[in-house]
Amino acid sequence: MSKIKIAMVGIGNCASSLVQGIEHYRGKNDEEHIGLMHYNLGGYEPHDIEVVAAFDIDKRKVGKDVAEAILSLPNCTTVFCNDVPPTGVKVHMGRIIDGFSEHMKDYEEKYTFVISNEPEPSKEDVVSVLKESRAEMLLNYLPVGSEEATRFYADCALEAGIGFINNVPVFIASDPTWVARFEERKVPLIGDDIKSQLGATIVHRVLTNLFRNRGVKLERTYQLNTGGNTDFLNMLNPSRLLSKKKSKTESVQSQMSEDRLNEENIHIGPSDWVAWQKDNKICFIRMEGRLFGDIPMNLELRLSVEDSPNSGGVVIDAIRCCKLALDRGRGGILYSPSAYFMKYPPRQFTDAEAHRMTEEFIAGTRED
Repeated sequence: MSKIKIAMVGIGNCASSLVQGIEHYRGKNDEEHIGLMHYNLGGYEPHDIEVVAAFDIDKRKVGKDVAEAILSLPNCTTVFCNDVPPTGVKVHMGRIIDGFSEHMKDYEEKYTFVISNEPEPSKEDVVSVLKESRAEMLLNYLPVGSEEATRFYADCALEAGIGFINNVPVFIASDPTWVARFEERKVPLIGDDIKSQLGATIVHRVLTNLFRNRGVKLERTYQLNTGGNTDFLNMLNPSRLLSKKKSKTESVQSQMSEDRLNEENIHIGPSDWVAWQKDNKICFIRMEGRLFGDIPMNLELRLSVEDSPNSGGVVIDAIRCCKLALDRGRGGILYSPSAYFMKYPPRQFTDAEAHRMTEEFIAGTRED
């Protein structure tokens, strides 16, 4: 099979985990594919993915080879692959726009972004890099709240005629205007806001659906999350959280059909930044309901995961689904992969339904 050529914007912890994972799974046998939903997806294996372009705004990453940049501060995720070879791809200076929150200036450099002095590229510059690199898709890993910056890069992907995978909670794939533009350009779009492989949202969704299927009336719930990476530090600014909270909340609410909770009875979102946790994310879920005989019950759960590898296990499949769409000449929103891989897709389904639909898409028996 041919290589899948990807470009990335935001070379943070999630990008680090993805690049490490591509190398980690190279040459593994069937017994060593731990952590993958698919080793071979539509004929493509993890090592078929190749990074050909990258953008960031941190001076400790701009100008470095991607293999070096993924290990540069403020990245703090677990290094599970120590021998990522040089890629030959240097990180380009990106556009800042609203990708940097002013409150991040108040923290030590080891925790926060340090803006590069390199000149910011124009739209034409970014499009030129994408075209010259022959990238087939652009992965968006910008910080939460980067509304304008995300739209800028989505527009660049359209101009370059390549696919776009929106891993952040800015509403592109769920916006009919953007969907129409990708359909017109005949390039695939997957989004919005990546689900973790086994994270807070997917667990909360599955439990909510379990309550419904077992006849338990869910009356109130919360999901509290803490972490110590730049994502959680960035989200200390409440003005950047509107789309994130909406995305996470709707992902759970969508599993309740017509029994959606009143706003006062559901609270879902990031709660605090705890520096020593680094890329470890700790989630607390509480669900209160009533079962047979109108008898009250409650459930409490604590989940601890390394946040960024948790997303890598999903993105690596989203990339390959996007490539299948390109191979098949399929443009516009990919509804099945978006429903399965993303928190805020344009159409919500249960995870079991989305899984079945995605498997049919991969097999080529569903046009999507």
